[in-house]
Amino acid sequence: MEESIQLSEANSELEALLDRLKQMIKRMSLEEQVQTLNKIRMQLRTVSPFSEPVDLVQWIRADRIYANAYNPNKVAPAEMKLLYTSILLDGFTQPIVAYKITDHHYEITDGFHRLRIGKEHQDILKRTYGYLPLTIIDKPLAERMGSTIRHNRARGTHQIRSMSQIVLSLTQEGWSDEKIAENLGMEPDEIIRLKQITGLKQAFQNHEFSKSWTEFENKYYK
Repeated sequence: MEESIQLSEANSELEALLDRLKQMIKRMSLEEQVQTLNKIRMQLRTVSPFSEPVDLVQWIRADRIYANAYNPNKVAPAEMKLLYTSILLDGFTQPIVAYKITDHHYEITDGFHRLRIGKEHQDILKRTYGYLPLTIIDKPLAERMGSTIRHNRARGTHQIRSMSQIVLSLTQEGWSDEKIAENLGMEPDEIIRLKQITGLKQAFQNHEFSKSWTEFENKYYK
């Protein structure tokens, strides 16, 4: 009984606090509202039982969000039109995943085409007041590259030529074939094949020509 009374009092106090907060936010300008709501979400994240990135979605100005230089994903015009229709009718149901470089520069990890729709279609941009929903991840470049490829491959869309450059870049970052395979969901022979596409000997530096190479030779040259 006592516990029920305490819970009721806590709920009443919370309702009063939320009501005061809503009244404060209503009196702010649009930019102040967005900044305040982002701050509130960030503070709530510190007491949330969930540690998933999607637990914190922030609204960031579209002109501060940029594509990365390594995304090999391409979408056909018909699919882009469908994506536009989806966002137009259903709204943004998924945030864009990005890495914060500075307060004025967020680099896309996943969601480049959602970014394009949000930036290029004035009806969408007007509806969101020039802001787009972002989930922020904090990882080094090589890990972000891996994250981008995982998102693409999970959807079944990636470009082989660009993928070969990704593999080369990760190799130059010191990633082993095993780590690349584990992070990008590849088979050993696929990694070797992509390294061959680059035509650069450095792609094979520190490469151990073991079972994976034997399997590759047997599969493609015998």
